[in-house]
Amino acid sequence: MDTWIVGCDVGGTFTDFCARELSSGRTVIHKRPSTPEDPSRAVLNGLKELTEIHDINPSRISRFAHGTTVATNALLQRKGANVAVITTRGFRDLLEIGRQARPLIYDLQADAPAPLAERQYRFEIDERIGPSGEIVRPLSDAAIEAVIEEIRSRPEIAAVSVCLIFAFLNPSHEQRIAEAFRIALPHVFVSVSSDVQPEFREYERFSTTLINAFLQPEVSSYMARLESEVKTVAPEAEFGIFQSSGGLMSVQRAGLLPVRTALSGPAAGAVGAAGSGADSGIGDVITLDIGGTSTDVCLIRDGKTALASTRDISGFRIRLPMVDIHTVGAGGGSIARIGADGLMKVGPESAGAVPGPACYQKGGTLPTVSDANVLLGRLPTKLAGGGLKIDRNLAVEAIRPIADSLGVSLEETALGIIGIATANMTRAIRVVSIERGYDPRLFTLMPFGGAGGLHAADVAKSLGMTRIIVPRAPGILCAEGLILADLQEDFVANCRTVVEGDMPILRNELTDLAGKAKQWLATEAEGSSSQRLMLSFDMRYLGQNYELSVEVSNSAELPDCPSAATLRDAFLAEYTRNYGHCDPDAVIETVNIRLRATAQLVQGAVDKQAAGADLTPFETVDVWFESSGPVATPLYERSGLPVGARIAGPAIITQLDSTTVVPPGAEIWMDEALNMIMEIENGQGED
Repeated sequence: MDTWIVGCDVGGTFTDFCARELSSGRTVIHKRPSTPEDPSRAVLNGLKELTEIHDINPSRISRFAHGTTVATNALLQRKGANVAVITTRGFRDLLEIGRQARPLIYDLQADAPAPLAERQYRFEIDERIGPSGEIVRPLSDAAIEAVIEEIRSRPEIAAVSVCLIFAFLNPSHEQRIAEAFRIALPHVFVSVSSDVQPEFREYERFSTTLINAFLQPEVSSYMARLESEVKTVAPEAEFGIFQSSGGLMSVQRAGLLPVRTALSGPAAGAVGAAGSGADSGIGDVITLDIGGTSTDVCLIRDGKTALASTRDISGFRIRLPMVDIHTVGAGGGSIARIGADGLMKVGPESAGAVPGPACYQKGGTLPTVSDANVLLGRLPTKLAGGGLKIDRNLAVEAIRPIADSLGVSLEETALGIIGIATANMTRAIRVVSIERGYDPRLFTLMPFGGAGGLHAADVAKSLGMTRIIVPRAPGILCAEGLILADLQEDFVANCRTVVEGDMPILRNELTDLAGKAKQWLATEAEGSSSQRLMLSFDMRYLGQNYELSVEVSNSAELPDCPSAATLRDAFLAEYTRNYGHCDPDAVIETVNIRLRATAQLVQGAVDKQAAGADLTPFETVDVWFESSGPVATPLYERSGLPVGARIAGPAIITQLDSTTVVPPGAEIWMDEALNMIMEIENGQGED
């Protein structure tokens, strides 16, 4: 019997599964409603259903890759642990002071979020490491014992974050405190900044470590429980957790560093999108992942996802490598309402999985984007994936109060809801493209998620984009991305030095990082099909406050330290690409060295045989594309479309996990990779 690998992505509305048989490439999918009160329940039940429906022997599942929203939701809802902070004397309030940045500069009523650790839970300790890593004030055992007793006297504290000044240069004091806590209070989780994020900039390092401690009890408990439950179904499966940076890590590593999973699910979608684009020979892609609650967008250039080093989630700063994803509160479940100004608003509030949009017949009564699509005929009532049934009458009744309030027809109201949602999605794409120097018209839009295909054409037109690629299974692309994911670990060392001469400090730090990477590959990546090491440097002009990430090598061999000339040329090229100019004579310095170790796992070749060849529409319905009136629109089953098939709009292409709308004036065709390519004429985007 053949071996299977399974990817599982938990979203706000649906939990998606993608399974692939390694020998044949046969790929099957499954969707089921999420269970927000306990995400593991949908994972476990969905895995059982997947094996039963598709006749998969659970004992032949060799890998189970999981994209999780547990960390994200814990942050958004502040449902983490009671956490304490131990820091250098004089820095107790650093986390609350932050960077003094105001994200909403014109909102005089907006407050900064309350700190994850209240002031009474932030403790100072008498010690000091200097800016060169020297010990300025030694740390005494008595000081460690005193702070342990402070924590012991507060039994509600479940986790401790140890954040000392300049610990990234000399972690000895942090490590002594952590070791003492693990011996004296073994039930308390301990996060240490020199382990979590050993880089300079104390606020970002402190904040990232505090978030890690805040998440540790909740996330580690969830992952350990889920792993044991999955083992009852698939006893031979190796369990991998997807990181925000785009690779898998072990459950044990995820339990130690849960902050790395803060954008686990959306990042998997970007990896899947890069793979789908590569199958069709398309390297420059902008993704449009529309789920039930939010829309995530990412720019992929030359087949590589853009990376970011810093991200704010719910007002809390995280500094770690992660796929550069921008999120807005616009999804199928986004709720429409009339604001205090009498104008219609859409989102960010969402109906979620429970009760969901009104049309889902699960108790929802508020009008949502999905209800608008149903009313307009764009989302056929017979074709909901994930075990849902759609009732158009409930959608009509949900939208009617807004239509009456505005004094317009039901159809005009629904078109307005779609238009506002489209504007929100368009703004998100502008953030990752136009605002960063990229022209979206030179990219291909890739919609996925359950609602991606419903809105792709509208979004593309608003940006002047003329080509859309709809992947083979758009509704579960995040789950498919998990199948494509590699094992990955990031190593970083602070190394501030001017780029000139021999740079021995740089050479020594790189040798140390290479040793750590080699050890990780030997212990964690046994049995991988191939291994790679990507070397990059955070660099800047001397005197600048922020740096650029500059990749200098990516190969299977341990990297040599690049020369000063190589580093300078690479930095100037990257600086010019970002800003359009550079100063070749200015002094350049490195800030951090980064080494990413990647071990490629067996993924299996995809079976690209089309299921059938039937270009006959199975139904024709009236669909509203504009307020002038409905248009008779044929419905096609995607599984029946052969390679090379071309369909002129208007048309609607349906499949289990998603629906794709082809507007009048557009044409869609099936390529050899079984991706659908839609060509749109006369984009309406701004110059």
